[in-house]
Amino acid sequence: MATPPHCIPNNSGPVTPSTPLLTFLERLQETALQTFGPINFDPKFYVDLPLKFDLSTTEQAFDSLPRSRSGATSGKELETLLEKYFDGAGDDLIYVEPVDFVAEPKGFLPKVENQEVRKWALEVHSLWKNLSRRVSDSVKERPDQHTLLFLRDPVTIPGSRFRELYYWDSYWVIRGLLVSKMYDTAKAIVTNHISLVEKYGFVPNGARAYYTNRSQPPLLSSMVHELYKMTKDDGFVKRSLPALLKEYHFWNSGMHKVTIQDSKAHRHTLSRYYAMWNKPRPESSTIDKEFASKLSDDTEKEIFYREVASAAESGWDFSTRWMRNSSDLTSLAATFVIPVDLNAFLLKTELDIAFLAKVAGDKDTAEHFLEASSARKRAFSSVFWNEEKGQWLDCWISYSSTCKDGGEAWEQNQNVFASNFIPLWIELFHSDHKVEKVVRSLETSGLLCAAGIATSLTKSGQQWDFPNGWAPLQHMIIEGLARSGSVKAKLVAETIAARWLRTNYISYKKTGVMHEKYDVEQCGEYGGGGEYQPQTGFGWTNGVVLALLEEFGWPHDRKLDCEAQ
Repeated sequence: MATPPHCIPNNSGPVTPSTPLLTFLERLQETALQTFGPINFDPKFYVDLPLKFDLSTTEQAFDSLPRSRSGATSGKELETLLEKYFDGAGDDLIYVEPVDFVAEPKGFLPKVENQEVRKWALEVHSLWKNLSRRVSDSVKERPDQHTLLFLRDPVTIPGSRFRELYYWDSYWVIRGLLVSKMYDTAKAIVTNHISLVEKYGFVPNGARAYYTNRSQPPLLSSMVHELYKMTKDDGFVKRSLPALLKEYHFWNSGMHKVTIQDSKAHRHTLSRYYAMWNKPRPESSTIDKEFASKLSDDTEKEIFYREVASAAESGWDFSTRWMRNSSDLTSLAATFVIPVDLNAFLLKTELDIAFLAKVAGDKDTAEHFLEASSARKRAFSSVFWNEEKGQWLDCWISYSSTCKDGGEAWEQNQNVFASNFIPLWIELFHSDHKVEKVVRSLETSGLLCAAGIATSLTKSGQQWDFPNGWAPLQHMIIEGLARSGSVKAKLVAETIAARWLRTNYISYKKTGVMHEKYDVEQCGEYGGGGEYQPQTGFGWTNGVVLALLEEFGWPHDRKLDCEAQ
C-alpha cells in the first residue's frame, strides 16, 4: 500500500496576515477573561464587537485602564469601556424582512398529511424571518472598525453566537429556503458567496476577517446547481462559473493538494484541509493558548495552531477523526488526513461544473471536468474504499523531510465515522454495485441510534463525536440512500429520517427552539460538548427538517412520540 514518504512541510504553508483591529480585540478578549473569569465566557463575543470610534482612540482608552499585576482590571471599569467605545456584538447586522417570505407558500410540503407536523413545519419555515439580516452600511464605510465582512445582499445566519454568514451551513439553509419557495433569498446567499470568491479566491469559513485564513467544505457548486434546478436561470449559471472555477483551483493547488500512489503504482491527486494560519484562532484565542501552554516550544505551538485551524476548515471542529490521541486535543493532525468527505465534495464539484458548463454552452470546460471527476472516482476505488468494511475510509498520510517521486505514504483510518458513508450522496456511486454492501455496513456500524446517525463511535467530549448527530450528516446519508435506486436503502433512509424528524420535533416542543445538534442516543434531547455552549436557531437544522419533510412527508397516522421509534 505505502510508497516511500514524500515531503509534506509540517508548518511551511502560507499565513494570512492579521489586522490591527483583530490584534487589539484579542488583547481585549484576554483582559475580559482575566477580569470576568471563565464561567460562561465566550471569546468570540469580544472579536465580534464593532468600534464606535477609530482604533487608535479605542486602544488608547483600553490601555489607560487601571490593572492588577495579573493584567486584570475591575469588572466595572471594563464594562464602562465596553459600553462607551463599542457597539454590541452583532449590531452591525440589521434585521431585514425577507422579500419572498409568505406565511404558507403555495404547494408547501404536499406529502405532509399529519396536521401537527404541518403546523410545526410552518413554524420552522417562519424561522427564516428570525435569521434574516443585512450587513450595515457602516461596515462598508468604516471596515477598519468591524471584523464583519461587507456583503451587498441579505444573509441568513445560523443563529445564536453564529451571527454572520457561514459557508457550508448555507447549503442546507438554501435547501430549506427552496422548500419554502424563497428563491430570491436563496439566490442572495449564493451571490454573497460568489462575491467572497471574487475577493479572496475562495469562500472563507464565515463572513468575518478572522475567518479569511481558512475555508469550509466546498459546496458552492452544489448551491448553484440546486438553485438552477428550481429556477432554470441560465444567466445566473454563466455568471457563477468563473467563481466556481476559481474556488476549484484553490482546493486543488498549493498546500491543499496531495499526491499519493496506490498499491498498483497508480498516482492520484487528492485534496486535504490546510489552513493558512499558525497562530491562535482570534475567535477562540484564549482557548487555543491554554491548550498550547502544554507544549514545549514555539514551533510545536505553531504546528498545533495550524492543525486547530485546519480541523476548523473541515467543519468538524473538533473530532477524534483528526486526533492521533483521542483524549488529547494537542494531538490534532488534520493536515495529515486525506478526508473522504472533502474529496467527495470535490468530486461533486467536478460533476456540477461539468453540468453547469454544459448549460452555459462551454463544452471544453464540461469535458475537462468530466475527465477530472473520472480520475477522482478512480481514487475512491483504489484509495478510500475498504471492501472488508464496506465503507470509504479516510487516509492518514506520513511526514518525511525527504522528497520522493512516488507520493505520500498512507494508510486507511479503520475507525468508523459518519463521513465514511458520505460518498453515497454522490449519484455517481449509485451505479457502483456497492450500495447494498454499504447499507449493510451502515446498519451494523454502530452509528445508527434511536434518534439518528451518530458522528462517530468515540465518546470524547468533542462535539463532532458520539453521541452527537448533526443535520448535514443525516441529510447527506439519508438523501444518498433514498436516491440510490435500492429499495432496501430507501427503507433505511425513511427510518432514519423519521427518527431524526421526531427528535427535532420533540425537542422543539420541550424547548421552543431548534438546536444546532442533537444527542442521537436519546430522542428529544439536544447535543453538547465542544468549546462553546449549545446553540439554537438554527439554520441548517431548519433546512434539513424542511428538506426531509419534502422528500418523505409524514403520514397522518404516523406517531410523533419517542416511543414510536
